[in-house]
Amino acid sequence: MRTPTSQQRPNPQRPQRPQNSKQRYEPTGPVMVPLESPSKRIRFVTFIFLVVMSLYMARLVELQVVRGPELAATAQNSRLQTLTLPALRGNFTDSDGVPIATTVMARNVTVDPKLITDPAGTAAALSPILGIPVETIVASLTVDSRFSYVAKRITPDTWKLVAELGIPGVFSEPTTNRVYPNGNLAASVIGYVGAEGTGLGGLEFGLNEQLMGQDGKLTVERVNGREIPASERQSIDPVNGLSVRLTIDSNLQAMLEKSLGDQVVATGAEGGVAVIMEPGTGNILAMATYPTFDPNNPFATDDKSKRNTAVTDVFEPGSTSKVMTMASVIEEGGANPGTQYTIENRISRGGTSFKDYVDHPTLRLTLAGVLAKSSNIGTILASESIGENKLYEYLQKFGIGQSTGMNFPGESGGKLPDINNENEWSATTFPTLAFGQGLSVNAVQATSVFATIANDGVRMLPRLIAGYSNNEGVYEPTTVNEGVRVVSPETAKTVREMLEGVVSEDGTAKNMQIPGYRVGGKTGTANRYDEATGGYSGYTSSFIGMAPAEKPALVMSVSIHNPKTSTYGSVVAGPVFKKVMTYALAHKKVPPSTTKPPKLPVEW
Repeated sequence: MRTPTSQQRPNPQRPQRPQNSKQRYEPTGPVMVPLESPSKRIRFVTFIFLVVMSLYMARLVELQVVRGPELAATAQNSRLQTLTLPALRGNFTDSDGVPIATTVMARNVTVDPKLITDPAGTAAALSPILGIPVETIVASLTVDSRFSYVAKRITPDTWKLVAELGIPGVFSEPTTNRVYPNGNLAASVIGYVGAEGTGLGGLEFGLNEQLMGQDGKLTVERVNGREIPASERQSIDPVNGLSVRLTIDSNLQAMLEKSLGDQVVATGAEGGVAVIMEPGTGNILAMATYPTFDPNNPFATDDKSKRNTAVTDVFEPGSTSKVMTMASVIEEGGANPGTQYTIENRISRGGTSFKDYVDHPTLRLTLAGVLAKSSNIGTILASESIGENKLYEYLQKFGIGQSTGMNFPGESGGKLPDINNENEWSATTFPTLAFGQGLSVNAVQATSVFATIANDGVRMLPRLIAGYSNNEGVYEPTTVNEGVRVVSPETAKTVREMLEGVVSEDGTAKNMQIPGYRVGGKTGTANRYDEATGGYSGYTSSFIGMAPAEKPALVMSVSIHNPKTSTYGSVVAGPVFKKVMTYALAHKKVPPSTTKPPKLPVEW
């Protein structure tokens, strides 16, 4: 049954198609699009994730397994710091073991400027402790580096004060400091070291390799400049250097230095040297030079004052050399103490006129008198009894022109003209050598000549080093050489008695007598060669003596260069000899003489 309001509804499932099949179809409502399965998306995302993770895993394996040890070592090495453990430089001691030069531990103050946040404040805190100006410290704190020195060789106590400040970036490293506790005592012998602790002069230089030892090492781990607690340490212990015991007696050395320096100043001289030797061993008990220096502050003194002029500088010995001529003549039988000579005021040899130090009328002297009065002419006449070849031979035996054997740095062996060289040996060389001109010696050589006569004619090599102590303190003495015979004991005894005549009332050095002891010696005044002008300028005044003369325990030489108050050896050098020898005989407890000196005839 159809009603008016009832209409037929279109079927929504079947949209009405246009009547014309050629017209475009456009939907008139929402369209449902069917989706693919979600499993494809999951597989894709999973694949990407696995690829990324495999890359991470590969990198992790490389870092942890393949390069792990290498990277760990690199990281550790960046934290490792190797410190030097300095070996202690060996000591110098005197013959009794008293320190003359020693080494103490010290610290260097270092800094990592990158860790310093307030350079001005840090410098202000450090300055009063270190005694360094603030501006100097600021300069050290602001360098473009990870390492800089602020101060070197401070004492451990000073470093303790710095450490208590707790300033980040301020550190220290161990080092050593060379100390000379007695100041300039034996300074020219010992020498000195430079800023890095290396020997630059004297025995410090000559024995540097033995003294240095072998530094050790300490490796620690640090982060930001601070050691990691409980980190592993690796160390190699240092081996300290050898210590050197000298033959020097500190008491005699101090006495000799003081007396020599006072006399050089008193006479207005250029300088002076003095040596005390033990004739039976060749041991040098004291060796003094003036001017000298303080090895604790060596660079405050000129280089010339730092030389050991007792071995580096040579001079013509003058009349002290006559002892060699007398010994040669007596040994060869050319004359004896009583042989008579007529001494004119002048004598001509090789076209040159020779004279004594002062003019005089004709003298009649014995050989003993020639030595006592120090006659050049008499010495020339005596030497002619053996000839130039024999005299030359004996001068060589006494060690003239040769090294002393001490191997001291910068030593000069002196000069003896070559008799076979016509450019060095002339008609006047022989007579000139006879009385001590035309040859040169250092102070140790000059002392050694008299020590040979004191030791009954046997020449001992001068000896300055008594022995060495190793790192463990074990002492080993050096060998005392057997010596070389130069003249017979009888000749040596005769010459000693003649030397006593020099110190007698008839000689040129009667003021050298020491109460209770027989003393023998010889004065000398020689022209001083000036290298700057190539000629003679000024004088060297000397006295060399021994006591007790009958059996000498000590031989001492004193030479003063270019004195202004006088040129006589007995006046210029003699007072040093008498003062120090008197002290030395008592200090060494040498028994007084029990016999009187023989009275040898001086004139005839």
